Amino acid sequence: MQRYEYKVVQVREGLIGGKISAGKVEDELNEHARAGWQVKAVTAVDVKGRIGPGAVDGLLVTLERPV
Repeated sequence: MQRYEYKVVQVREGLIGGKISAGKVEDELNEHARAGWQVKAVTAVDVKGRIGPGAVDGLLVTLERPV
């Protein structure tokens, strides 16, 4: 039986907001793909920022790879 491990990556443009560029998402996914991860799911979310009380739009990407 094949076993897997999972990783959740938060993707956003910056600490205080901004539209997420396709290039940034692509770079992030390619970086993880080189380490053997593949995308299992992508979810759009409001990710709480580290600076200030507000939230910014972001993505949570669930990745999977065989153990």
